[in-house]
Formats: sequence, structure tokens, C-alpha cells
Amino acid sequence: MSGVNSVAYSPDGRYIVSGSVDNTVRIWDVQTGHHFGKPLKGHTERVWSVAFSPDGRHVVSGSADYTIRIWDIQTGQQVGESLEGHRDRVHSVAFSPDGKHVVSGSSDNTVRIWDVQTGQQFGEPLEGHTEGVRSVAYSPDGRHVVSGSGDNTVTIWDVQTGHQFREPFVGHTKGVWSVAFSPDGKHVVSGSADTTVRMWDMQTCQQVGKPLEGHTRLVRSVAFSSDGRHVMSGSDDKTLKIWDIQTCQQVGEPLEGHTGWVWSVAFSPDGRHVVSGSDDCTIRIWDIQTFQQFEEPQQLSNHTDDINSVAFSPDGRHVLSGSADYTIRIWDIQTGQQAGEPLEGHANLVWSVAFSPDGRHVVSGSHDNTIRIWDMQTCQQVGKPLKGHTDLVQSVAFSPDGRHVVSGSDDETIRIWDMQTCKQVGKPLEGHIDWVRSVAFSPDGRHVVSGSDDMTVRIWDMQTCQQVGEPLKGHTYSVRSVAFSPDGRHVVSGSRDRTIRIWDLQTCQQVGECLKGHTFWVESVAFSPDGRHVVSGSCDRTIRIWDVQTCQQVGEPLEGHTDWVQSVAFSPDGRHVVSGSKDKTVRIWNIDPSHPNLIPASISQYNKRNQSCSINPQGWLCTAEPEPKLILWIPSHLRGGFSDLRQVGTIPADAKNFGVKVDWSKFVCGENWTSVWNDNPEDEE
Repeated sequence: MSGVNSVAYSPDGRYIVSGSVDNTVRIWDVQTGHHFGKPLKGHTERVWSVAFSPDGRHVVSGSADYTIRIWDIQTGQQVGESLEGHRDRVHSVAFSPDGKHVVSGSSDNTVRIWDVQTGQQFGEPLEGHTEGVRSVAYSPDGRHVVSGSGDNTVTIWDVQTGHQFREPFVGHTKGVWSVAFSPDGKHVVSGSADTTVRMWDMQTCQQVGKPLEGHTRLVRSVAFSSDGRHVMSGSDDKTLKIWDIQTCQQVGEPLEGHTGWVWSVAFSPDGRHVVSGSDDCTIRIWDIQTFQQFEEPQQLSNHTDDINSVAFSPDGRHVLSGSADYTIRIWDIQTGQQAGEPLEGHANLVWSVAFSPDGRHVVSGSHDNTIRIWDMQTCQQVGKPLKGHTDLVQSVAFSPDGRHVVSGSDDETIRIWDMQTCKQVGKPLEGHIDWVRSVAFSPDGRHVVSGSDDMTVRIWDMQTCQQVGEPLKGHTYSVRSVAFSPDGRHVVSGSRDRTIRIWDLQTCQQVGECLKGHTFWVESVAFSPDGRHVVSGSCDRTIRIWDVQTCQQVGEPLEGHTDWVQSVAFSPDGRHVVSGSKDKTVRIWNIDPSHPNLIPASISQYNKRNQSCSINPQGWLCTAEPEPKLILWIPSHLRGGFSDLRQVGTIPADAKNFGVKVDWSKFVCGENWTSVWNDNPEDEE
């Protein structure tokens, strides 16, 4: 099973329904933990949301394929035709309390209500949000619908009139990912990318008490208990938290066990258990009373030339690399080994690679002027190469729904390609007067950003294929890399003028000062998943992390590469950075200071500022200048691996300066090494 995006209990609590990245809906028997029947198949893209009907006989699902489908639990078959009308991904679906209607929220910024019997839309779309709708829910009496949006607001709608019920609830500082009504309909709870959970009073339209704070990352899902006394929240920090509504305090310890983002949470009807679905491809059931969970391949050949592009898979389990040796390779993060055979077919350097949103395909752009699509399962090329560019392809990227690919080329054009037909969509996007070095889709798929050797950054409208506004100007040399922020409001650009700049898409102006620190060209930039940080890779051989709010560098540069850093990317959980270099290696870096493997506790006293460590001529691992302290002596054959304690892995593993995994459990620290020496190590506990 692939990553789980949504889970829900049946009304009788005997079954759980899940929606997955693998495009399927599955029913699970809570007692046995096994599938009930076969997966419900029909969607052509990932399933974002699922819900049971009030009588438990049907399930509704919403998908990135823009459709909503109703399923019969007994037969496992779709009921009627798909509900079609949304113009973008359907993020959330829910049945009305009487089971006669379904409400849906979409990235097209609308909320729609559907008649289950006729399969037709009920009334006009509910319009008012200015960003994608992430979550919808019916009130217990069925008279109202609540929606949460990327525009940071929570809105209540009157089902009969199709209009907003009073003013939107304003308070969140980032997009709202999840909303739910209390069982008595008097309150609404919301979870947001600002890491908080908030309660709202339906009568006063005001926030109740202070925000519920404790999560350290985006809150993707919230749910009320059946008695309305508690709220459950699931977050990208991989934990679930239970909150007491009366005290606004967390109850007990966080529920920990997931190794990926928690996408969806739901209480069982009796309130004794919680189910959660996660990016780690698991569904887990938790006992609320006890706060407990209820029940290496062979290394193949490595790159032989410069690595020009790297990317994490959507699930964070693999890294993709494209090289000047004409090949694309996939690496398993857990084992550090190459997964499968190299993807071969390009007749020249591979400049850019990217995963599809569902992780099932890879796109590559090459010096041979072509773009190629690859199947991750078979490691084979899908269809024929995409041809149209008249010069080398510098950059490629998938649209958020996986239906299109954008490419930028030295022929000064940007082109959009249809994944189904492998044909170009419309005419090339023209306006740059020099090579296009980098392209990326906005999170909602409505815009494309491009960076060029003409020193400009440009935004393009996917609907009109026209440039939006004036070019973003400020760089004094070639723009090598561009990327959208996760909320789509900002763009980051890296340039050969050695600076990184953040741009506000509303004002088309630069935000704050340039990010300065690199001593040579900036080749690659990327936002962290929460949008708080930017990572940059440079020809000065370093990787740097930047705070978007302060425009300051965070910590010391990540050092270890012995040649230009050509490409950088954040892992989906934001805790790691991957880098690809002309030194022919891919490196994984741990950038989360709270991670136990970053700096052992016994060494942290010597390394309070996350400074880089070095090996002196005598072989001692030392803290940084100006007053280095000896930590421990390293045998000569291992010294290369300790160039930086934040480096947790290198691909290939036999590369110079590779990361060494060390068991620090028996490490003893003292001011004088002789004071902690034990002539009989077997005595140590």
C-alpha cells in the first residue's frame, strides 16, 4: 500500500475506509486488520479524501483526477457515474447527515454540493475563497457546511441559499488544512499550516480561547470526539495530539509511531479509539485510554560523471539523480544502495530530473533536446521522447496533479506537455531573451515560474499561456534556479550574482534583503515543506540554510562536497537535504537540530552552535576554530567521514568523505582522555 491520505470509521465502528496515493479506496476490518473485499478502483489519480455514508452502506471518495465517486460497500462497485464539475483536485468530501447529498472542496477554490440520487450538482458552486479549499464538513443538522482554505480562512455556508453565513473566521496565519463541526454544531475546529489548532464559536464567529499550540509542523487533520469533549489533531511532525476542549490543554503525551506525515485522523464512534493514516503507508489504531498503539539489495554501478540534478520521491524513501553520464539513477535512502537498473536512453547529459506527485513516474530533461518519462516500477521509458525544443532542456517539473510536465530550454522557450498524450499543449511560452535555466509549477498548478540567463524571473498563467505582470528584476547575473513556496505566495531565485532573492507574487516586489553568504555562483534553491526555510547549493561547494523571515543564514554552511553543488532539495518531512555535485556524489544532510543522530549528547557540549568539526593533522576530531577542543581520535581510514557531523549519508557509500554511522551509546567524555580510559572495556555497562 502507498501513502495513506485519508481515513474514516464506519458508523458502527467495525470498518475503516482509507484513500491512498495508489489511486485506490480500501475497506478494513478493525477486528482482523485485513482488507474487506478488493480495493475500490476507478480513480486515475491519488485519492485525497474518503467518507462513509451515515448508514454505512456507501463510501464517497475525492481524487486528484478532479472527480468524486460513490461506492457500494457490499458489491465493491461504483454507484452511477462519477460526479464531475471541479476543475482541479478534489481535496475533501463528506456526506450530509441524511445521506442525500455530498459536499466537496477543491483546489479550484470552490465548494460544491451534489445530489447522490441524480449525480447532479445541487445549486451553484459556493464561491468566495481565494485559494484552494482543503477541507469541508457538514454541520450535524445539515443546514451548514464549513470549509477551510489555503487563503487562511474558515468559512461557513448556508446550504439552502448557497451564500456565506456571516463573515469568514480569520486568525490563522497560514493555510487551513482541516475543519470539523462539534457534535452539537456549536463550534468548529480548524488545523493549519501555522502549526496551530483553533476553536471557533458559531454564534459569535469568534475564536474560543487561545490557539492550541504544541505541534511543530503543519496540522493536516482535526476531528472531534463523539461526546465533543476532545479534539484530535494529526501533523507533519508525525504525531497525533489529543486536546481537552474545556481547558484548551493537551491530554497526555503525543501519540508517536508514524514515520511520516499524519494526513488524516478520526475518532471511533464510541470515542475509545483513534485511527490515523500517514505518508509512511500505514494505518494505525490507537487506544485513547492507554495512549498506546493498538496493535539489503546488491549495490549496482554508480554515476561516472557530474550529477546535475537530484530530487526526493514524494514519500521521501528514494532519491533521484541525473548525471552527465547520460543516466538517471534511483537510490534507496534506507540502504544507501541503487534501486534497480539505471534509466538509460538519453543520448547526452541529463540536466534535470523530477518525480511525479504520486512517485510512480520520473521525468528527465537532457542535452539531447528531449524530455523523457520513466516508469518507476519497470525502470523503462514510457512512450516516445517528448520532442519540440530546438536546444538542450535545462529544467523539467511535474504539475501538482501529475497531468502535465513543464520544460525550460536553451531555445529560450518554456513548453507544457500532456502526460496522457505525450504531446505539447498549446504554443511555447515565449518572452525570455536568453536561455531558460529553471522552471517550476505553483502548488495549485495554475502558474509556472521561470528563471533565465536574461537575469529575470517570470510568472506564466497556465490557462492563458501568457506572462503575468512584468518580469521580476533585480538579479545582476544569470538566474540559475527558481521555486515556489508551499503556499504559492512567494518565489525564491538563486543567481550567479551569488545572491538568493525572495519575491512576493502579489506585489511583484522583492521581499527583504538579498540572502548573501555564498562566495561563488548559486546553482540551486528550494523551499522547505513548511515554507520557513530555503536551501541553496553553490559553486563554492557549500550548502546553506536560510530563514525566510529574518533573511539570515541558519547555522554554519554544510561542507563536504569537493566540487560544485549543482542541485539541492528538501526531504518531504523537512528534516533532511539532498545535494548533488560535480564530485559525482549525492549526499544526505541532517538539518534538524533536535534529531538524536545529528550531534551525540556527549559531544554537544563542545559544539553548541552546530559548528563544523574537523580532523587535525594528528587525527583528532576537533571543534571549530578559534579555540578548537579535542573530542576523540579517529583512525586514518575513517577520518574522511567526519568532515561534518550533519552529513548522515553519501551515495555512493565508498566516495571520499563518506558519512560514517557511529554507535555512540558507550561514548565517554571528559576533559582529559586518560581520565575516561578503561583498560577493560568489557566492564562497561
